[in-house]
Amino acid sequence: MKYITTVNDQEFIIEIEQDNQIVVNGERYDIDFQHLPEADVLSLLLDNRSLEAVVEARDDVWEVLTKGELYTVKVQDERAYRLSKARGAAGEVTGEAQIKSPMPGLIVAVPIAEGQTVQKGDKVIILESMKMENELRAPKDGIVSRVHVVQGASVEKDQVLAVIIDPELDEAPIVGEA
Repeated sequence: MKYITTVNDQEFIIEIEQDNQIVVNGERYDIDFQHLPEADVLSLLLDNRSLEAVVEARDDVWEVLTKGELYTVKVQDERAYRLSKARGAAGEVTGEAQIKSPMPGLIVAVPIAEGQTVQKGDKVIILESMKMENELRAPKDGIVSRVHVVQGASVEKDQVLAVIIDPELDEAPIVGEA
């Protein structure tokens, strides 16, 4: 089966060949994939290289936290990919974007402020969890409309940390103004 996978705006074509092999953009890899339920962690051996990740489904994407980096991953089969491309909706984050904590932890830094303009990929929150610092990044260009945490705060999984809105929403006229 063939899947088109978008990781932070970079597309990969992944074909699942056998239980222990995949082909990514034409290159074959041996894999071993395990779910470790006691830590809610996924373990992947990719050509004998070990990777561990915390993965969570959010709306129509997966958030993958590995080696201190958070990746937004969208996986579609060929049919779904073609339909979304035809609609012009593949990989775009529109409207209000909530940055949520992927796991419980401690806020190490908040390098943004309300009203600040951010670009997609900018660091917005640095979270320490499981003795690792994890950089949470802006999923889109926009304006930080709310910041719900401060440095040193403890947070829970799925807690909203910050909200980014489209620049047009910030400039919308107030109802009743002429």
